[in-house]
Amino acid sequence: MNNDLHLFSTVSTVVAGVVIALGTMLPALAMGRAIAAALEALARQPEAEKTITRTLFIGLAMIESLAIYCLVVALIVLFRNPLVEYLLK
Repeated sequence: MNNDLHLFSTVSTVVAGVVIALGTMLPALAMGRAIAAALEALARQPEAEKTITRTLFIGLAMIESLAIYCLVVALIVLFRNPLVEYLLK
């Protein structure tokens, strides 16, 4: 029983690490691509600066929210994992 709990804690920690790694790496790549596309659009149409900038910031906020959701899931897995109750029964 104690060995199962130790294994479960180890697996939960590894999963949380993977979630944080992917949850920050992939949105960072998406942000980089979005900024590059916005700069390219600004170079082509400087008169549309306000529209492009506004759309860019909304898109960046949406992308950043994905990283925050991954952080929340990782914290839940680490500190208040609902599956521990089933393991302890």
